[in-house]
Parts: sequence; structure tokens; C-alpha cells
Amino acid sequence: MRVMLKECVWESLGDDLVVVHDPREALTLADPEGRVAALLGVLGRGPASAEELSSALAARGMAVTVTEVQEGLAGLDSLGLIENAAERWLGDAAADERHFSNLTFFGSYATLERSRAEFVRRLRDSRVLVLGVGGGGSSLVQCLAGLGVGAMTLVDRDDVAPRNFARQFLYRHVDIGRSKVERAAAWVHAYDPGIEVRAVDRWISGPDDLKGLFDGVDLVAGGLDGERDAHLWVNEAALRAGVPLVSGGMTRTQLIYSSVDPGRSPCLRCDDSDRPSPDEPTSRGVAHRLAQGLRLNNGLNGPMAMQVGSLIAFEALRYLTGFEPPQAAGGRVTLDLRDGLRASWEPFPRDPGCPACALVPR
Repeated sequence: MRVMLKECVWESLGDDLVVVHDPREALTLADPEGRVAALLGVLGRGPASAEELSSALAARGMAVTVTEVQEGLAGLDSLGLIENAAERWLGDAAADERHFSNLTFFGSYATLERSRAEFVRRLRDSRVLVLGVGGGGSSLVQCLAGLGVGAMTLVDRDDVAPRNFARQFLYRHVDIGRSKVERAAAWVHAYDPGIEVRAVDRWISGPDDLKGLFDGVDLVAGGLDGERDAHLWVNEAALRAGVPLVSGGMTRTQLIYSSVDPGRSPCLRCDDSDRPSPDEPTSRGVAHRLAQGLRLNNGLNGPMAMQVGSLIAFEALRYLTGFEPPQAAGGRVTLDLRDGLRASWEPFPRDPGCPACALVPR
């Protein structure tokens, strides 16, 4: 394997070496003999194998065995400073240009074992079911398309209306009165013809309406409006299929997103198991009953819709690539509009007898 040094700068300070790769932090390494600085210097000239690095260091008067170089590379790899040179790009000029920003992003997480190109290939091989292409869903579709997911199935039943234009930027004036999901699919195809996209113009009024939608998908994202228990139907279908579910939305003054990792995290039905009964003669029970009956106009404006869609997409990115663990698994992340959108995480309670969790394939 030929190794490549990531973008970084360094400087000796006494017996130490100060290295900066991410501007938010500096690494201080003990380097009394200057061996690390010499290794970085040689790596900075371009990709090289351990054998080539050993020879280059010897030419500088520093006798270092191949084994010692390999040990040094392992240390640099653990610090996130090097990567596999052959896997820095996808190997196709057009694809490399298309995914330049995605490849650059994953460069921060690439190691000798997990390359930036592999992360992008995982996205290109992924199939995502998107439920709802309205407020947050329309920006979610745009984010997933930008990431380059391989295939999307889009589900919705609404038609485009003038009121959508405050927050749904997939659509145009000429689309008024036309099926949202069909126009969204057309947008994806025009944006990137390489993405396979299927439009399902369907109202989800019960669990049976979800049948067939989860076949072959790697993740479910978004949410459904209209039916009170729709989130539980989707939750159970995702658990039965054994695929992660990422959803989100807005209350009057909060943005919320959550995710369910089948077989690993509590689910949405677990969360409901901890809710008070509407008949409970306590302020908590009464408040829960009143909240269930509260009908709010959707206050999700453009910036908030884009925020929700991007948060759902970024959590989906964690599941689809594994570049880092999911942040909302088995709980909800809330961004409070009254507190400058500061985020907090609240775990779902785990219900040992949850009938939905029992559906996860073993």
C-alpha cells in the first residue's frame, strides 16, 4: 500500500513536534530525535510505501527499518493524519469531479482501512425510502441527492400549492396543482441522472399502505403527516425490515429529529410506552391529552425546513456510511428556537416487552 499524508502543517518545538490538521486542535508529539518530523517531511513529498519511506529516510542519514516505518505509520494513522493514496479518489474523472466535496469531507474521517472513496461508494450503492416530500422532506431529498445516494423511493400524496413556496424549494410556479412526488422525482433526475428515483403517489392511511415500500431499502427517512399513529406504523415497518429509521419535524418552538437503530436502540413505540394515559388524573396526564388534541398550523419556514431536512440527511449519512456512530439513535435531538437552536439529546425509555422491537429479524 502507498500511503499519503493528509493536509497538515508541523513545526518542531524543543523535543516536541506540533502538528495541525484540523484548525480546531493541535497535536503535540514527543519527537526528541526528529524522527516523526523526518517521516512527515518525506511523506509530504508524495505517496510512498513503507519500503520507499525507509529508503528515503536512509538517504537523509536516518537509518530506519521498514518495520519501524510501519510502526510510525500506524501511529500517524491513529491520529488521522494519513490515508491510502490509491483510495483518495474514485478513479473516474467525472465521478471525482461530481463528488469532490463529498470526498473532501470524508477525508477527515479516512484511515488506512476506511478510505474516503469507500465512504462515497457506500452512498452510491445505498437505497433510501423518503416518506414525505413537503416541508422538511423536500430539503431532505435535495441533501440526499447532493450526497449522491444511489436510489430513492419518494412517497407523498399532496399536490404543489402556492403556500408551499415559503419552504419547499424543489417546486416552481409551473408545478402548482401537480403531484409533489412526481415533480420531486423529476427534480432528482434532472439534478443527477445517475440517481435511480421512483415516485409513489400514495396516501398512507394505515399499515397496509406501507407494504412493498421497504423491500430492498437500506434506510427510511422523513415523516408522514395526517394520521396520528403514522409514526408508529412506519416504526414497525422499519423494524420488521431491519432498517434504520430517521425522522424529524417541528413543534411550535422546537426542531426535533430522532432515529431508530433496529435491534440496538429503543424505538418510537418504546418512547410512547412512557407517555401518561390521557385519563390519568394528573397535570401531566391532562397536559398530554390536551396536547394530543392541539391542531397547529405548520410554522416550518424556509430556514427551519432546510435545517430539519439537513439534520435528518446527516443522521442518515452516519447510518449509510458508518463514518461516525448515529447521534440520535434511540432518542430525540431537540433544537430549541427559544435558546438559539441549542441542541439537547433525550433518550427514549427502553420497553423490554415492546412488541415492535420484537419484530426485528434475528
